Amino acid sequence: MSEMLTLSAETRDRVGKGASRSLRREGRVPAVIYGNKQDPEGIHLSERELVKALMTGHFFNSVVMINGQRTLPKDVAFDVVSDRPIHVDFLRIGEHSTVHVNVPIVFTDEEESRGIKRGGVLNIVRHELELVCDAAEIPDDITVSLKGFDVGDSIHISAVTLPKGAKSAITDRDFTIATIVAPSALKSSEGDTQTTTEDEAE
Repeated sequence: MSEMLTLSAETRDRVGKGASRSLRREGRVPAVIYGNKQDPEGIHLSERELVKALMTGHFFNSVVMINGQRTLPKDVAFDVVSDRPIHVDFLRIGEHSTVHVNVPIVFTDEEESRGIKRGGVLNIVRHELELVCDAAEIPDDITVSLKGFDVGDSIHISAVTLPKGAKSAITDRDFTIATIVAPSALKSSEGDTQTTTEDEAE
């Protein structure tokens, strides 16, 4: 289960671009907490603490406690030049709210894949799965075994065992997560690498 993160915040007294710029000069990041049938709340966070949380690699599938409020990060805006975070949206949730989260996929058992043993290459179509689950039971990642897959095989969501209580947010098709392709299939006549897109795989 994904660990809970904690961030301290202060209430934003002023809004607007000027106030936001002033906060950023002081090493603070403007943010808003909304949802759960309550009014939106403007806050600001320490940029250093926020970056540290972002660097965990599971910020967007972690519950974040902010001043005693249980939230789920929904969006982070970054400066196009400096790549510094400039605004964050947090969704206010209950302890056992049903939430939509994007969870990273981890592929295992490559040594037991006949296709990879034969020189095939794993072509990842989706690096994350959008899941619907209990906020208290958000998984860190989803493990997908490559055992038994050969060159030309596709791995679909139906072949993945999801944690108890979690389900895919996409329910209308058995979408592709990855394929195992022959090395020669990766080369086009121009020598470029060809990859499978989500649209092509579904």
